[in-house]
Amino acid sequence: MVLLENDSFLTELTRLFQKCRTSGSVVITLKKYDGRTKPVPRKGHAESFEPADNKCLLRATDGKKKISTVVSTKEVIKFQMAYSNLLRAHMDGLKKKDKKSKSKKTKD
Repeated sequence: MVLLENDSFLTELTRLFQKCRTSGSVVITLKKYDGRTKPVPRKGHAESFEPADNKCLLRATDGKKKISTVVSTKEVIKFQMAYSNLLRAHMDGLKKKDKKSKSKKTKD
């Protein structure tokens, strides 16, 4: 997995969306990131680790290529605006829901 800067992550995500436009899918995950690179031990003495800054980890993959970035709280607004514009631009390939299956379920 490649850890990128925020701007380069958005450009690579654009390339992933363009590559998967006709067939395939892009999976995006988002989670809280505390800066740890090693897992927390289950038993024994628990170390008290206090992150100095709340961060967010974004990952994207098309099944073959994986990219990721870490967004800090100072950059969230700027990144969120650019990310939402990118999603709006590339969300036109979604499939419509089948209305017949929905009406059959309500009758039963």
